Amino acid sequence: MVVPAEIYVHRRTVSKEDLDDLHHVNNVIYVQWIQDIAKEHWEVRASDDLKSKFIWVVIRHEIDYKKQAFLGDEILIETYVGETTFVTSERYVNIKNAKTGEVLVAAKSMWCLLDADTKRPTKITEELRTVFHKQ
Repeated sequence: MVVPAEIYVHRRTVSKEDLDDLHHVNNVIYVQWIQDIAKEHWEVRASDDLKSKFIWVVIRHEIDYKKQAFLGDEILIETYVGETTFVTSERYVNIKNAKTGEVLVAAKSMWCLLDADTKRPTKITEELRTVFHKQ
């Protein structure tokens, strides 16, 4: 039986600091949000033991910018984990307008699991595979 991945959601409001010269959210901010929600999801779901033994590093981002977000917009940032290999894991992020549900940004990132001490890639165990699945 395949257990579906948990969809983890973070809500935020666009602030003045998020804007660029065109008065919409800067693409660098979207990348920061993509990384922040991945880290937050790990921090919320992983045990202290796992967090002390392992770290994740991003090795690739693919990002489609579809719509703009502006000052005061309510944003939903949703993420879930896709296919996992020996040392890598796909992570999907959709950034949506909370009011309309429109996808503003769709991203797929590849993350690599590292041993916290050696900083070298390490095997993703079955225990780690289940961290991001619904309980």
